[in-house]
Amino acid sequence: MSTELNNSNHLFVDNLQSVSLENLVKSKLEVLFDQQSEAQVELNGLYKVFMEQVEKPLIELSLRANRNNQVRTAQMLGINRNTLKKKIDNYNIQFKN
Repeated sequence: MSTELNNSNHLFVDNLQSVSLENLVKSKLEVLFDQQSEAQVELNGLYKVFMEQVEKPLIELSLRANRNNQVRTAQMLGINRNTLKKKIDNYNIQFKN
């Protein structure tokens, strides 16, 4: 485990306000890889699982910020509205209109 990670106290909740998303993700992945190494387990399909766990809350929170307006949410995310609709369906994201 890196010294930086040890110094950050594993990015406890107290520190989240000042931690970049990149460092937060890196910290979580370092823990995952350390656990995987210790358990001597192979990780398969990690990219897909990771992207789903990041993308779904991003879409949910973006929709909430835009009061479920899919056109504005798609613009905010920089994706096509049809792509957004497809992702909403794939992740089974529920919201009130």
